[in-house]
Amino acid sequence: MEFQEEKKRKRVYDSQQAYLKARGYCAYQERSQQEVRNKIYEWGLKNEAVEDIIVKLITENFLNEERFAIAYAGGKFRIKQWGKIKIKQGLKLKSASEYCIKKGLSTISDRDYLKTIREIIEEKSNTIKEKNPLKKNYKIAQYLISRGFESNLIWDVLKNDEF
Repeated sequence: MEFQEEKKRKRVYDSQQAYLKARGYCAYQERSQQEVRNKIYEWGLKNEAVEDIIVKLITENFLNEERFAIAYAGGKFRIKQWGKIKIKQGLKLKSASEYCIKKGLSTISDRDYLKTIREIIEEKSNTIKEKNPLKKNYKIAQYLISRGFESNLIWDVLKNDEF
């Protein structure tokens, strides 16, 4: 027996339906303007209608780029334990402005940031079986760099603290 895959048809919305759907989309969680714009284009609307909806969402405070950047940076740092470099790249991918990126990153306190680096180093240190301390520190540093932390901060913590 052959099974035919049914392709999902994208429902095309009119401007008012799309606006109401976009409100719900924005109310569910913070979104960047670009995410909302892409979603509305998926619904079959054209340039002018999309921009009108975006403007309306901003005016009614359903869409706020600064609030999005703060929520994104805070969430990625607290939950996923990303470093500032990786968070900044993520915000750039979401088309956030440089101002909003700085605003979002400024909400991460230096004390919490260093504390997180220390915690990750401690966790990773326990899982690495390397005997040579230089190689072990190198592996730890590479891991933290891959998570978006700044190498100078990592090495300062590794040199000044005992793990």
